[in-house]
This record gives sequence, structure tokens and C-alpha cells, in this order.
Amino acid sequence: MQKMAELLGLRDECGEGTSGAPALAGSCLADNRLNLDVYPDGCRRFLQLFKEQRGDVVQVEFLRLSSNDCLLDTTLGSLPHLKHLKSLVLKGGHARDEFGSYQHGSLTSLPPDFGNLKCLTHLDLSFNRLSTLPSCILHLPSLRALLVSHNSLVTLPEDFGCLRKLTFFSAMKNQLKDLPQSIGELSVLQDLDLSENALELLPEEVGNLHNCTELDLSGNRLSNIPDSLANLRCLRRLHLHSNLLVTVPASLASLPNLSRLDLQNNCLRAIPAEIQALPFVRVRGNPLGETEPSPQAGNCKASAAVVIHSCVSSGSFTVTSEGCRVVLACGIHFYFPPGAASDPLRIYFRSLTPDPQWVKLRHHDVLLSRVLELQPHGVQFQQEVQIWMPYICPQTPHQHEVVVRTFSGQSWRDLRTRVKQKRKSKKCVAHCCVLHFSWFLVVSRLVQNECKVPAEGTLLFSSVDPNIKVIFPPGVTKEPRSVKLQVLPVSAEEIEEITANAGCRASPLLYLSQDSTVDFLKPVRIQLPLPPGVTGLNLDRSRLHVLHGDLEGQTWNDITSEVVLEFTHLYAVFEVTHFSWYWLWYTTKTYIGGIAKKVYERLRLYQVNFIALQRKKDPEQVLLQCVPKHKVDPVLKKLQDRYRGPEPSDMVEMFEGEQFFAAFERGISIDMDRPDCVDGRLSFIFYSHLKNMKEIYVTSPVDRKGQAVKGQVSFYRGAVPDSIPEDASRRRKGPDSLWLATLPIKLPQLKPRWDENPGPLYGFSFPPLNLGNAETGYLTQANLLSIARRVGADWQSIGLNLGLTYQQIERIGYNNREDLNKQILDMLFSWAQQNSEDPDCVSRLIAAMKESGRQDIADEVEAIIELGRRKYSASIRRVGLEQESSTEDSAIAMI
Repeated sequence: MQKMAELLGLRDECGEGTSGAPALAGSCLADNRLNLDVYPDGCRRFLQLFKEQRGDVVQVEFLRLSSNDCLLDTTLGSLPHLKHLKSLVLKGGHARDEFGSYQHGSLTSLPPDFGNLKCLTHLDLSFNRLSTLPSCILHLPSLRALLVSHNSLVTLPEDFGCLRKLTFFSAMKNQLKDLPQSIGELSVLQDLDLSENALELLPEEVGNLHNCTELDLSGNRLSNIPDSLANLRCLRRLHLHSNLLVTVPASLASLPNLSRLDLQNNCLRAIPAEIQALPFVRVRGNPLGETEPSPQAGNCKASAAVVIHSCVSSGSFTVTSEGCRVVLACGIHFYFPPGAASDPLRIYFRSLTPDPQWVKLRHHDVLLSRVLELQPHGVQFQQEVQIWMPYICPQTPHQHEVVVRTFSGQSWRDLRTRVKQKRKSKKCVAHCCVLHFSWFLVVSRLVQNECKVPAEGTLLFSSVDPNIKVIFPPGVTKEPRSVKLQVLPVSAEEIEEITANAGCRASPLLYLSQDSTVDFLKPVRIQLPLPPGVTGLNLDRSRLHVLHGDLEGQTWNDITSEVVLEFTHLYAVFEVTHFSWYWLWYTTKTYIGGIAKKVYERLRLYQVNFIALQRKKDPEQVLLQCVPKHKVDPVLKKLQDRYRGPEPSDMVEMFEGEQFFAAFERGISIDMDRPDCVDGRLSFIFYSHLKNMKEIYVTSPVDRKGQAVKGQVSFYRGAVPDSIPEDASRRRKGPDSLWLATLPIKLPQLKPRWDENPGPLYGFSFPPLNLGNAETGYLTQANLLSIARRVGADWQSIGLNLGLTYQQIERIGYNNREDLNKQILDMLFSWAQQNSEDPDCVSRLIAAMKESGRQDIADEVEAIIELGRRKYSASIRRVGLEQESSTEDSAIAMI
């Protein structure tokens, strides 16, 4: 064993390698595999191994490296020495930027002698910066699988067809404009993925891929496809959605093995009867039956193409110099005018959950949408691109306005925005124009009036309250500067409720800001209305106070004695030289600054209630939600048919963007490996106008066959958001102050379940299933059983969205008409058996659940997959240690 450890350069848990070199992780070198992409310094480790144990490294057959590694270029020169190499992975995407976007690797080419790897059968160069396919790849005679997705390839080499043994080729998410005719020479190719490129035409030679079983051409700019596709007799799945197809050949219906044909989101106004008769064809999103372009769908001609994208959370599309309109399933619209892009450009979009760490809201801002990310970041358009973003219509008073806010990578700024509410749907849309792409969101802010102050002076007044004016006298500044004004009215009722003093009155809050750090050269006159009920006739000057607040509203100073006050019948006028918050108060209290600080804090707080409800059909499914007080009754009324549970919690107060946690206690637990689980608690971010809701499945370690479990869920405060009043932060310190509310959860006594039978499932017998793959995560037969238990009466809708035909659904329902559980099992496992070899089947299952209104199951599947990914990464790290003993035994046997 010692000899083998020396041979491999392995170390124990607390020592260095026997060679005396810096200790390497024991999982680096295991048998004939090197898995180094899980290490941030994987290339350094490889170079060290190659230097110290070259004789062993050159025997490696499987190698994984991250192309995000800064030493990649140095490492590439050593790879051609690995003559026995069969599989090489040089992927990017192992690092993320501060906003969670995957960073492409630094790989732009390969050394010429790379073609000497005669044994290489699998090469993965995904998520890199390749603009052309390295010519050395064409000299790899044994290559069977080639992955170059997520690069910048514009074309493929003319002699690409010389890779005669290629069975799998993926070039998705590139910028391919055409294909070489030699692609038809790939006679053994089985899986071809060219989705999300810029293809406008296919060569007839594509019809020579006689062994092809799956062809993905979705997300391109194809207006037609060649008739030669009808020669692909082995083809099982053909993906043509999200193109510009105006016709499809009827001969596709004659393909004997075809089981999936996706024509969604094209420009088809007519489909051959033979195609329509296919039970598995999908045609949604086409202007079928229209003789002229519909105003809703737009014109499908190339000069004004319409791309209707079915993806909700992420995807891509191509924009050419001819321009186009793009409609996303989430309701976001784009208009790219002709000439906006000089060359074809691939646009990537993502809908992100707002994170308060980088979505910085200003005081009294309200978030109304998720974050939209558009890539490439910073790309400059020749003409303005128009964006329409739907948002939650706020029930805000007239002092608020809706704007689109964008992030440049350094700071957020507000765009000139027009808003519109659709008549029929009552949905609200915010419209803006931009010349570059980054991150966008919709917020409601205090109405902002602004002007440019010249040396001659000017007047600025509030559109919320025209009685509030700011007068800039001549000579107030040498250079013109921009000034902004915002007003927050505060009613007498609010002041009385917060202060519990009927004698306290206050004027509207005035906030002034400027783009210069230099004070004005002359005093600026401010006119504010007197507090409600106070006039120049009944004014007691000893009770009137002018308060000045800092930018964050943390301190409020009484500056009455520092300014000269003038009064009219309705107004107070005073002069200042620098800008911030200003507030008039009328009260008999002496320490007014503390009272104003308390009121200002409360004006930023929302009164909310927590609800915890359980599904009537499945009590293990729990819905948690934080609801603003005025929305509680409508929300409960909407949920009462499907859920039951205790009364909402008592009212608590929270800030916009504040984090809180939900913890299940007293015999109830959840999956601790969920991405949103922190130290056993579910993480939430409160946004008053977004849904602060999650549906999860709970379990209990207690044996429920004998008794029910009476548990509870408690809510606790989390991280204190930035820029909240200091006193509010101080009051929240200590374990007791973090608790918000507790609600009971009861799990009933278990009855014998149909999925606990170790034998055939209700008469069904299926071989073991593993949907997906190891890297992206598996769904096992046990996972499917767990999912089946939660489907319930929605099984038919889910089945249809999975691609089953109405006839199949009816047959399943009839054959198992006495038992709902059998119907669910038959539908789910039949689909799984048919699609077990489809690498995208798990994504389709998640999409089907969302389309069927079962976001809860979709979230559960995504959590299972995420857990699978983590376990796969962990297993890579452990593989050397796990195989060490067997490796040593075989070495001893050799000796």
C-alpha cells in the first residue's frame, strides 16, 4: 500500500505527499482519471503532477479541467503528451460573477499537436470563447462526442464531415449562420444539437444523416427546411420551435420512428393535414388560419419578424440588421428597429429573483418586478431598443411614480419610463428605450421633479403639491447643476396614530438632492405649506419647528433657531445652502427630533401577517406566505378551496427588502439540502408587492403510523437591510427579538400507502429508472414515486403538457378508472419509460408541472436535481479516496 501511495503521490489527511512536493488532494489522481475541474487551482495541480509524476499522468484516460483557470494556456501545451487520453473536458462556467451569471472560460484555440491524441473519443469545450473550431480537432480519428455549446462559433470548417466516427455533436448557443455541405458525411451521427444559433438555411445534405435519432434546430432563423429531412428514417425527435418557419414539408409525417415534432412559436399559417394528424406534433404560438399578419403576433416577414419565446425564466434569440419584435412567455416585449444591430447578434435573457445584496432600493421605493438580465452586457446598439416590462400594479397614492431602473455594473439609474394599463386584462406595463443591455427592474418611487439650475437662477416646484417651491436666485451657482425634488405627504391621522398625540402636526416631507458636492453660493428659498389646521392667523411660533434630516433619515436636527422664518397665511418660507430632508412640525413637545425619527421609521415599515396552510389532499404540502395586512383576506379567500390551516399570525412590521426565515419545529423537518435552506431554515425576502410565498413538502422523523404529529413553523428576522434607522437595528439584537410569529402544523396519522409496497406498483412493473444524467442530476424511481403521490387530480393536465395525446390520457383513465393512484402511476411511468434516454426529459417534466399550475412540484423536482448536482460534485472529490483501497489491492496482486 505504501508503494502505491508513493506511485500516485497521494497523501493522508494531515500530511504531505511522499515526494515532498506540496500536498495534493487525494482525490486528484484515481486510477486512470484526473478530475481537477472542481478545484479553483486545478491547472496548477495538473502541472505539478505532470512534473513530479509524469510517468503516471501520461497514462491518464479521463481528464477534467476548468477553462476558467488562469493557468489554462500553460497547461494546454502538456496535454498532447497524454497519448492514452479518451475523454477530455475543458469547460468554462465553473465561476460566476457577482450577479450569478456563469463566466465563460478563456479558451480561444488549441495547440496544433492536439491532433496527436489518437485515442480521444470525447471532447467537451463548452462555455468558452471559441470563434472558430480549432483545425486540430479534425485530426482526431477516434472522436465520437464533441461538445462546443455556449461559444461564439460563426461557422464550421468545410471539411467538418471528416469526423466520420462522430455520433454526438452539440453546438447549441453559438452564432452559426450556415452549415457546411460535408455535414452530410457524418454517417453514424445520432444526436445533433444546433439550437439557439442564427441559421437561416439548411443544406440538403442534412438528409444524409441516416442514423440520426434526435435533431434540435430550435431557436434559429429558419424560414423553411429541406425536403431531404424526410430521409432520416431513424429520427425520433425533431425540434423546430422558435424559428421563422412559414411552411413544413408534409413528407415529415412519413418518418416511421418519429415520436416528437415541435413546431411551436413559428410563423406557420397553414400546416399540412398529414402533419396535423400526428398525435405528438406541437403547434402552439403560430398564426394558424390567418391570411394577414395579426396585430397581436406581428409580421412574420423577415423585415419585421416576430419571435414568440416559450421559455419563462431564461433563453435566447437572434437579432439581425432587419430588426424584429420579441415576445417572451413572461410577458416582456422587445422591439429592435431595423439597423439596431449591424450584424446578427445573439441575445440571452434571464429572469432573476431580486437579491437585496445588490438590488439597492432607495427610501420609500417599492419593488414591482423580478430582475431581467439581458446579455451581452454593455453591447451598443445603433438605434434605441424598446422594452415593455409587465409589473405588479401598485395601489400607491399619487405621490409615487413607476420607473424602469437599470444597473450598469457600478450603480443603478432610473430610465425615462412610460406606463400603460391594458384595458381588458388590467395588467400594467412599463416602457423604456435603451442603447445597451444590462439588468432591469421596475420600481415605484416618490414622484421626482427635476431641473437644471443656471447661473441666472430658476424656480422648481412639486407636481405632487404645487405649493411646495424651491427658488434659486441669480448667482446661486457658477456652473449649471441638476437638482431633484421629491415630496412625501404625511396625513394628520398617520401622525396621530404613530405619536399617540392629537396635538402633533407635520407638513409634507421634502427631499432635495443635486449632482454637485459643492454648496450653493447663495441661500436657496424653500416654501412649505404649514401643517394641517395651522394658519398664519392662529400660528404659535414657539410650537413650530423646522427639522433637517440626514440623507438616510437617521438623525433629525431642529434648525429653527438657525434659519429666518417668514410666514404667510398658508406657507412658511426659509433659506438653506445645502440639500437633504426638510420637515415642518407643529407640536408642544420639546425633543421633536426623536419623535420625527420614530415617525419616519414607521413610514417605511409595512404591517404584515404570516400564513401557513396545508393542502387538503396532501397535508405534507405546506404553503408559507408573508402577506401585507390589507391583502390577507383576499389571499385566504383565493386559497380556501385547496388549503386549510390556522388563522394568520398577529401583525408584525417589516421593511421592504428585509430577509426573514421560516423554521419547522417540534417533530417536523424539511430537506436541508434545498438551495434556499440556511442552517435548517427557509430563507425569504420581503417585497410588499411581490409574492413572498413558498410551497414545500415537510416530513417527520417521528413514526406517524401510530399517531399524528403536532408541530409548528416559526418565523424569524434575518439580516437587517441597509439604511434602516439605527434604533430599529438596535432593537432587533438578541435571540428573543428575532422571533416574529409561530403557527401550528399538524401531520395526520399515516395510513398504508400504495408506494410502500416493495413489489410491483399496483400491478405495474417497471425496470429501474434514472432520468437525466449524473452531472445535471438524476430523478430516480423513488423520486418519481414521491412526485406521483403529490400529483392528484391534475394528472391529466400534466400528462398533456408532457406530450401525451388525448387518446393516451383517455385510455389510461379508462383502464384504471377505479383508482386515481393507478391513473397517476400509469401516466407518469409510461412517459418516463418512453423518455428515459432523453437528456432534456427532466427539464420537460419541470416545464409541464409549471404549465399545469403545479409550481410546488416543479420546485421540488428542481430541488432534487440541485441536490443531485451537489452530490455528483462531492463524489468527484471523494472518488480517489473511495477507490484507493481497491487500487492498492490490485497493485499488491500485481506484485
